[in-house]
Amino acid sequence: MIEPGFALLVFALAAVGSAALLWPRKGLLARALGAARMTERVRIEDALKHLFNCEYLALPSTLESLAGGLGMRRGSAGRLVTRLCELGLAEARGTAVSLTGPGRSYALRVVRTHRLWERYLADRTGVAEADWHAQAEVREHRMSVAETDALAARLGHPRFDPHGDPIPTARGEVPPRTGVTLTQLREGAGARIVHLEDEPREIYLELLAEGLSPGMEIRVADVSPTGVRFLLQGREHLLDAVAAASVTVEPAEDMVMPSEPPRTLAALALGETGVVDRIAPACQGPARRRLLDLGVVPGTPVRATLRGAGGDPTAYQIRGATIALRREQAARVEIAPPAEGATAPGLAAEPPEPPAPTRSREAGSP
Repeated sequence: MIEPGFALLVFALAAVGSAALLWPRKGLLARALGAARMTERVRIEDALKHLFNCEYLALPSTLESLAGGLGMRRGSAGRLVTRLCELGLAEARGTAVSLTGPGRSYALRVVRTHRLWERYLADRTGVAEADWHAQAEVREHRMSVAETDALAARLGHPRFDPHGDPIPTARGEVPPRTGVTLTQLREGAGARIVHLEDEPREIYLELLAEGLSPGMEIRVADVSPTGVRFLLQGREHLLDAVAAASVTVEPAEDMVMPSEPPRTLAALALGETGVVDRIAPACQGPARRRLLDLGVVPGTPVRATLRGAGGDPTAYQIRGATIALRREQAARVEIAPPAEGATAPGLAAEPPEPPAPTRSREAGSP
């Protein structure tokens, strides 16, 4: 005979287990189904992004390219294309796949969210550059249209992400692609970097290691099937052909390249004054904002006044205030010498030389 207490315990456990499994929205079954739906949504949205990028770059979009781009087998890619067609988001003709109007609009919303989030990570956080893309890949699937619009407003409706990609507007407008790859330039050509491809990660890390970022100006020294050698800020750099093809530039034939690296605040001797020319383009996010907040803007005179016991940090006088910068921060601020005979407004005048000591007469002395 079953004890009443034991039966009550079994019933209570069964009830708790059923609740944990079947509870609406929060139960294990609901969460599992939600995860499955999210997986399908992620794959659909990733596929739409791939098709849009192919369309934008005028590249063929096929079943094979989709499988390669999403890292799945051809059979899985085929089933995904079938699902896209069922939803009215894509059309398939043989192995070629293209977006429909609704599919393009959906893809643009995902791309917009991704690039806005990368812009946010670059401008408002200390997340490493190499991690922007991966974090945006997660966020792009979790944000509603209203949340994306709010993020855009918070950032001031930026036009480009930190890699140089245009950010689609809320109405789905995106400018056409411009520029050519670095491998397409001829020897001696000058150009301005407008975009760095952030995939695959290994190639992007190589570009970061070279100190490249959109806005930098370069001049090609040599182009060969194995790579491109170019000058950047007076220094020679070499990229292999694959990495060089991940750099998009706009030719600028009349560009004047400096013959040597720019001088920075880090090179100022104590008591020496320099005038801020610009903050290096590679300095982004919180690091750039901090320098701007400290008054480090073009045309501002800065004087090195004091150096730490170990040589770092250095104190600088700027706009009537004293700030301290580490060497790596000061090295991001490019300077020019002050104009000859010009005064440096905002800087305290150098203290006058103290007068030579004089002997005071003692009372009663001759």
